[in-house]
Amino acid sequence: MNTLLKYTYAGAIIIGASCMVSCDDFLDTNPDNRATIDNEQKVQNLLVGAYPDHDHIYVAELVSDNIDDYGKANPETERFCEDTWAWEDEKEQDNESLESFWQSSLVSISAANEVLKAIENMPESSVMQEAKGEALMCRAYNYFMLANMFCMPYNKAKNDSQLGLPYLTEPETQLNPTYERGNMTDLYNHIQADIEEGLPLVNGSYYTVPKYHFTKRAAYALATRFYLFTEQWEKAIEAATLCLGDQPATMLRDWKSMASMTQSFDAISNQYINADENANLLLLTSYSAAGLFFGPYRYNSRYSHGKYVAEHEDIRATQLWGGYTSFYVTPKAYAATNLDKTVFWKLPYIFEYTDPVAKIGYYRTVYPTLTTDETLLSRAEAYIMLKQYDKACEDMTMWMHAMTKSQVVLTPEIVNDFYNKAKYSYSDAKKLDSQLKKHLNPAFAIDAEGSTQENMLQAVLTFRRTETMHLGLRWFDIKRYGIEIPRRVMNANGEPEENVGFLTKDDPRRALQLPNKVLEAGLERNPRNN
Repeated sequence: MNTLLKYTYAGAIIIGASCMVSCDDFLDTNPDNRATIDNEQKVQNLLVGAYPDHDHIYVAELVSDNIDDYGKANPETERFCEDTWAWEDEKEQDNESLESFWQSSLVSISAANEVLKAIENMPESSVMQEAKGEALMCRAYNYFMLANMFCMPYNKAKNDSQLGLPYLTEPETQLNPTYERGNMTDLYNHIQADIEEGLPLVNGSYYTVPKYHFTKRAAYALATRFYLFTEQWEKAIEAATLCLGDQPATMLRDWKSMASMTQSFDAISNQYINADENANLLLLTSYSAAGLFFGPYRYNSRYSHGKYVAEHEDIRATQLWGGYTSFYVTPKAYAATNLDKTVFWKLPYIFEYTDPVAKIGYYRTVYPTLTTDETLLSRAEAYIMLKQYDKACEDMTMWMHAMTKSQVVLTPEIVNDFYNKAKYSYSDAKKLDSQLKKHLNPAFAIDAEGSTQENMLQAVLTFRRTETMHLGLRWFDIKRYGIEIPRRVMNANGEPEENVGFLTKDDPRRALQLPNKVLEAGLERNPRNN
């Protein structure tokens, strides 16, 4: 049975049923006998399934420079983590695996396609136009996330020859179709077309809790990220400005208010994903143990964001805003036997009981996949690429004042002075040592190291890394900027001891391998050097 098809079909029966329904059971039903989607309520119900219920987060964090290996003697791990951290092809699966992410994304795409097909055969109405816009945005979002995990980074010079993904735009009706991956140019053209058709239609006015659906602001945030990643700087700025409005400072996360709350993991993490928080534009629920990975727990702590990288590179290092005590809600450091973890409290740990008596069930979390804060920093990056440095500094200062107590007002001169004194990571013979800067090797042109533009990019990438810590987006920036990173094994003192792997700027492992079942179904695998 074609596995890509198997995952795609499942979305068609989400109406009135659990997303956990067996794909095999559904495949036993002839496509022509499935539930008929013939009214507005059924369309809205099906749209719930157009949002993925598994995420990319843990895999994307493991493969990034946020995570080090705290030693083979540390028992807090599993084979899945070991393979993923080492950029090896996936051999085992769980809720965080690439297979789960792929399956969930394809189910969501299928649901979006079923909605779009149903709307074609229904009377036109404002509600159905909104639903059409939402379905298009969902399809674009899912494919954009898949592309950033399973394809090489966007590169205008190479897109025509780089493997893309099959872009399904119709409900599947065949039992054993064949698919070609196509190229990156086609894939990104499809995504852009969906965004630009769907965005004007989106409103989200008919939902009780709109933050779990594409609203107009969320759609602009996705458009901003897409245009930034595809080097359409002016369009990124335009979309971000429409998302943020005339008073963007009022739309940013209220860290100052969070600092006055009870300082507990549960209180802060639940506020972080609060639907009433202006910064949260699109919230998604997931079968995920992210709350354990990035919370005050030992779970899988062999691979973690530890004190060393925190103090030398990111959230506990001295940055433009000062030291880590400048944060309104400071990062928390946990140290014990087999535990070295420094984290922001962000994603809650939720346990969904399927059998309360036996105390078994699923790990769950909620995460903001689109936020105003990321959108603001995306606009700042686009300004930098256009060499509008004063505007970029205004946005970066705004973000910095929302998250920290710093009163510094950034200027290009301040940024230049700070980063010209900083060193580059991995300049030692073993490529182990952390510093504040990373060598940048993007496919697009930037000015030389030490220039205002390069210093400004170092700053905004650090801001983005801080803002998106534990959300999986740092990996996307590593790919976009060709940042080379090692796989470090730490010693008993929590310092780098051994480099067991290095990801170069053109390493094909930047496109994570497709799941085994998808490869077995016939899709072309991502190439490897050996």
